[in-house]
Amino acid sequence: MSTTNKPLDPYLAKSSEDPPTAQKISDLKSFITATKYGMLTTLSSDDELLASRCMALAGETSLDPILHTNLHSPKTLDLTTHPHQTNINFLDPVSGAWASLSGTAHILADRPTVEKYYSPALSAWFGDLGDGVHDGGPGDPRIGVIRIEVVEAVHAVARGGVLGRAVETVKSVASGDVPGVVGVRYLGREEVGGCKSLSSLLFLDFVFLCSALLEDRG
Repeated sequence: MSTTNKPLDPYLAKSSEDPPTAQKISDLKSFITATKYGMLTTLSSDDELLASRCMALAGETSLDPILHTNLHSPKTLDLTTHPHQTNINFLDPVSGAWASLSGTAHILADRPTVEKYYSPALSAWFGDLGDGVHDGGPGDPRIGVIRIEVVEAVHAVARGGVLGRAVETVKSVASGDVPGVVGVRYLGREEVGGCKSLSSLLFLDFVFLCSALLEDRG
C-alpha cells in the first residue's frame, strides 16, 4: 500500500488518454493495417499453455482482423477448441507503438470467403502436393480464413518523434519521473460493439441508397 498520494502505476497514469471513440477506432485500424504483421496467441488444444506465432494480416472487416490458416495446422485446432481465448498484438519497434486485440476466433472455410482473401503468395507456404488438388491455389481445401471477432482492445499511440521520446525518457530518469512517450487508449466492449453496429448500419444505408438510385434510373 502506498503512503503517498501518487499513483502506484505512474506510467499508466501518465500515459492514459481517452479521445473520441471514432478517433480511437480509426487510429487503431490504420495502425494494424500499416503494421501488417502481428503475434497471434492461442490456448493450446491439449494443455493449458499459450502459444504465439507471427501472422500476416490478410484484411479486416469492421475492426476484426482477417488471417490465413492451414485448416490442418495446430493453431486451427487451438482456435477451434478454445475460440474465446484469442489475442493478436501488433508492434512498431521504431516508434514503440503497439496494439493488443482480444476476442473470439472464427474459422471460415467456405470457398467464397477463401477466394476473397486469397493471395498468390500463399502457394509458397502451402506447397504443391502434386495431386492436382492440394496445389496452394485458391481452390486448395487446406486453406482457411481466421476472423478474430474483437471484443476489447488496447492501443498505445506514439507521442512525438524518435528524438523527442529519447529526450523525454532521459529527463524522466534524471527526475525520477516516468516518460509519457505513448498514449494508452482502451476500447471496451461497448465501444467495440457500437463501432460494429454503426458499420453495419452504414452498410445497410449504402445498399438502400444504391437500390434507390438504380430504381430511379430504371
